[in-house]
Amino acid sequence: MTVRRTLVILGALGILTLPGAAVADSVTDMNITTTQAIAAAVPPRAGAAIPLDYAVVHTAIHDAVQAFEHRYQPYAINLSATSGSVDAAVAKAAHDVLVNRFPAQAAGFLDPAYNAYLVAHNIAPNDPGVAVGAQAAAAVIALRSTDGSYPNPSPVFIGSTDVGMWRPTPSFLPGPPPSFSSMAVPWYATVTPFTLTGPSQFRPATPPGPTSGLYTKDYKEIKRLGSDVNSERTPEQTYVATFWAMNFGVQWNVAARDIVAAHVSSIGDSARLFALVNMAMADAAIGAWDCKVTYPFWRPITAIQEGDNDGNKHTEGDVNWRPFINTPNYPDPCSGANGVSAAASKVFALVLGTDHFSFVMTSNNPAAVPPTHTYTRFSDASRDVRDARVWQGIHFRFADVAGRKIGLAVAKQAFHNVLRPVGGGEDEGDNDDGDDD
Repeated sequence: MTVRRTLVILGALGILTLPGAAVADSVTDMNITTTQAIAAAVPPRAGAAIPLDYAVVHTAIHDAVQAFEHRYQPYAINLSATSGSVDAAVAKAAHDVLVNRFPAQAAGFLDPAYNAYLVAHNIAPNDPGVAVGAQAAAAVIALRSTDGSYPNPSPVFIGSTDVGMWRPTPSFLPGPPPSFSSMAVPWYATVTPFTLTGPSQFRPATPPGPTSGLYTKDYKEIKRLGSDVNSERTPEQTYVATFWAMNFGVQWNVAARDIVAAHVSSIGDSARLFALVNMAMADAAIGAWDCKVTYPFWRPITAIQEGDNDGNKHTEGDVNWRPFINTPNYPDPCSGANGVSAAASKVFALVLGTDHFSFVMTSNNPAAVPPTHTYTRFSDASRDVRDARVWQGIHFRFADVAGRKIGLAVAKQAFHNVLRPVGGGEDEGDNDDGDDD
């Protein structure tokens, strides 16, 4: 990490402290339940599509909470609760959305977990808040029922063998994806976004061609720094690459739970933050997939192994080159991980009013030792993702920058256009937003 990154392992001095008890609320409790349901999904959820599940759950939760508070605009339905428990509404909203999305888990996990939650919190099954949560969930489910997600049958995309074009790639390490898999969730490119006018709203320009100067520069960088063996990565760069080999949708939600527990005292603010973060992450991923399908550019492993056949005399090929981690099974031109991470980090900065904020990220890669970083700027975390994808050998830097730009634009779109304060006004103190690359 560079000097500008102030990364302190396990215990940085906090820069900003907001009032509020360091305890979880029902919103964070339901975020944990959502994470468990996603982890138990059969077949497993594609990593890129995970923010979609979180976003649908948390928009329903937001609307359920606002039925009581009326402080922020709703997402799908404007409800008015005159009595009952807001925690009951939150739990019921989450439960009903999760049952809709994971019906096989209803009897074995979701129903028992919901009933146990009511008992643990002394909430009667017929509490008026339950009906509020049910209405909020039903409205969001109806709104998203035609969003184009999870079509049956699902389209299949395997690219082509033309120069510069994506094609399925081999895997060398245990774990996903299987070698030479077709593109994961190609339908994601046309899913209805939560906050955008359409998937292509922030589509970048065409990526640089294989004979361009930028391509040559980024080719040489990733060949040197992203290889599995004989790499020029420093030990610090290798650690960052290992740390950020993670499921971004899940891990940004883990960070959100920590931030809310320590710094957010209002359940309405908690519900809104989770909803905005997850809608932005989902929309950033949708935008990245639109970019991938529009410009199905080849991955570094293909480019370097075909380097002597690309028409560029400055790109020396290596048929034995392999990346530090397995290459995900989708094209390269815009990094989805960078889109999701830039969107999440930017929403945090906008909602909390500053980019300077002490928070912990936890890697879910067992090889990351230590498994936690304390960052003191949201933008530093998203910049580490930009660099990590090069050091992992799976994205050209221009693709990381393009994905990051999508995420930043989506975050601003979401913050300024949905779930706005009722009656105007906003906590916009993001004067040092770290948008530059």
